[in-house]
Amino acid sequence: MKNKTVVFRAGTKGILRPLIESDVPFLMQWMNDLDVTQFLRTILPVSLQSEMEWFEKVSKQSSDSVTLAMVDKKTKALIGVISLGNIDHRQGTATTGTSIGNKKYWGKGYGTEAKMLLLEYAFRELNLRKIYSDVIGYNERSLAYAKKCGYVEEARLPQHYYRKGQYWDKIVLAVYRDEWEKLWKEFSKTLKK
Repeated sequence: MKNKTVVFRAGTKGILRPLIESDVPFLMQWMNDLDVTQFLRTILPVSLQSEMEWFEKVSKQSSDSVTLAMVDKKTKALIGVISLGNIDHRQGTATTGTSIGNKKYWGKGYGTEAKMLLLEYAFRELNLRKIYSDVIGYNERSLAYAKKCGYVEEARLPQHYYRKGQYWDKIVLAVYRDEWEKLWKEFSKTLKK
């Protein structure tokens, strides 16, 4: 199984698969890259040991979170990480988070495809009804791709995050299963090509 890639979900551009230990050095590099972390909550330097501890934590099976690697379908290159967290089976809700650390994949649709595949799992396998996400006010690219996946703004917390020497709003977004299903109907046609 050394060269075979495990596939959890597949799109036309990329696949989602479980994280593996050899991903950790890439993740550590990205978590120390200001271009990447400017859009995340993390602000502290990340050591290989702390990233390995995070990997060990998220690799354990859990009923309230799933973290997956995003991989280029053709080259098998690691693109980033996507997660479904705070899964509340009683309320039917969860949160999503995405980090594309491999910058050559920015703005090319990999994030949108990965999010749609993750939402398909959340809505159709876990039977969730509403998924949240949030972005820092200046993260226009993340805001745009979330909207492509059916998210709408539900709240704005003024001056919530401190970045780049000033305070920025936290934009809280949500997508409901019914609204997402309309988008999935069209999106899933692209997966069959």
